[in-house]
Amino acid sequence: MRPGSDRRFEGMHTVMTGAGVLTTGPAVELLGIWKRFPGVVANAGAHLRVERGSIHAVLGENGAGKSTLMNVLAGVYRPDEGEVRVEGAAHRFRTPADALAAGIGMVHQEFRLVPSFTVAENVVLGAAGRLLRRQAIEDEVAALADRFGLATEPDRPVWQLSMGERQRVEILKALWRDARILILDEPTAVLTPAEADELGAVLRRMADAGRSVIFISHKLHEVTGFCDEATVLRRGETVAASLPVAETGAAELASLMVGASPVTTGRPPPHPPGEPLLEVTGLSAVGDRGLTAVDAVDLTVRAGEIVGIAGVAGNGQRELCQVITGLRPATGGRVSLAGVDLTRASPRTRFRAGLGYIPEDRLGVGLAPRLSVVDNAMLRTYAEHRRGPLLAADRAAVHCAELVERFSVRTGSLDDPIAGLSGGNLQRLLVGRELSEHPRVVVAAQPTRGLDVQGVKFIQDLLIAERGAGVAVLLISEDLDELLTLADRLLVMHDGRIVGEFDPNTAARREIGEAMVGHVRASGDGPSRPDPAGEGP
Repeated sequence: MRPGSDRRFEGMHTVMTGAGVLTTGPAVELLGIWKRFPGVVANAGAHLRVERGSIHAVLGENGAGKSTLMNVLAGVYRPDEGEVRVEGAAHRFRTPADALAAGIGMVHQEFRLVPSFTVAENVVLGAAGRLLRRQAIEDEVAALADRFGLATEPDRPVWQLSMGERQRVEILKALWRDARILILDEPTAVLTPAEADELGAVLRRMADAGRSVIFISHKLHEVTGFCDEATVLRRGETVAASLPVAETGAAELASLMVGASPVTTGRPPPHPPGEPLLEVTGLSAVGDRGLTAVDAVDLTVRAGEIVGIAGVAGNGQRELCQVITGLRPATGGRVSLAGVDLTRASPRTRFRAGLGYIPEDRLGVGLAPRLSVVDNAMLRTYAEHRRGPLLAADRAAVHCAELVERFSVRTGSLDDPIAGLSGGNLQRLLVGRELSEHPRVVVAAQPTRGLDVQGVKFIQDLLIAERGAGVAVLLISEDLDELLTLADRLLVMHDGRIVGEFDPNTAARREIGEAMVGHVRASGDGPSRPDPAGEGP
């Protein structure tokens, strides 16, 4: 249902499904969905209601449970508890094919196309029970594309298409199979602004034709521009359901996504910072899709200072961390540590110069799941604990045992793979390994994500202790309360740029929220002022 439409009859209308059956009620209801993985609760009683003929945004920061919930709806995962209802009927999908048979199609972030096949061949790939001729296929796909404004050439090989054109093929695949409910996971991540606007128009035509669209995105200006309603997830739970987007606004949605910490440690006492230790000047970089992710960023972190970076996920924070730590090349600008230019230096050189890194993806980047506790504890100091080319097992075991005790890591045998540890103990091991080397600068990305109350406080206290010891800490977090509590200065990142600086002692959450969605360029020392470079959502 579009913004401003009459809601008196919402949920009461009757439609004809692809099977010719008259149904009433919402298109989708997810009721009390729980999904657990080892050491992680991805969904904790989440619920969602999507009306027919609407574009419904599912919002939340990384790790909020959005993709897991959508994979439950799409039949990729089976829920541990809860109920999936589609057009009024309860379902227990065992496979994505079961979900598709019920009218649900999902376009994933990573496209699933055969590059050497044509557009039409990819659209009908896997179709069963039909005798298909090339010209008939191409005519049918062309007619479907024209119906929804998905401009494409059915006889063109996919390898020749742009990313935006490939996405249209993925959408056509779902429509050709008569998907009445279409899930789009971060659909504009690979699109130019013009292509994103075109997609919004396509989705509106689909909704006007009676289909329902579930739109997962971090780009709030697209949510407010495309969507009718929004549901916000945080830590696996639904914190706001079916909000009318036209009446809510981007700043309020951003605030709901960030939320409040279950606990934060006491604010560190103020003290004058020391010399600049981390200096970033005009830093730029491209993301995984070849588009600009970090755009001429300037920032300085001094000794004995915590500088926080706030922002809706997907605005360049991850790429900024990677460029500072040497895991992603810079396309412009400079990174200096204690006055030494390290822009072209390897990660190992940066670490030896005094850089510590706590990545947001602890198992994908920070730790090696199949290696033992000892091996993971030694990843940064292997050279210092070896005899010849081999690790000195006795010295390594002593070092690891000291680290485990100091940072309260609960583990069994130190020779066991770390994959068996809980998320909180994995994080303690990772943070302990980085801080035990006495770094001069620490880059901490989402260091308390997914931890329990005690784990959050433990990590926060460690960062405060580092600050007190004269370390420069750059803290990237999606928890605004955490940033307001720990940071001495707060920067806001939007669309790859630093768009505002705030004093956490005096900043208004509303102004920070507006900066997070690109509305203003602000300073904690004075009134907000328009951002001349930003167009807003």
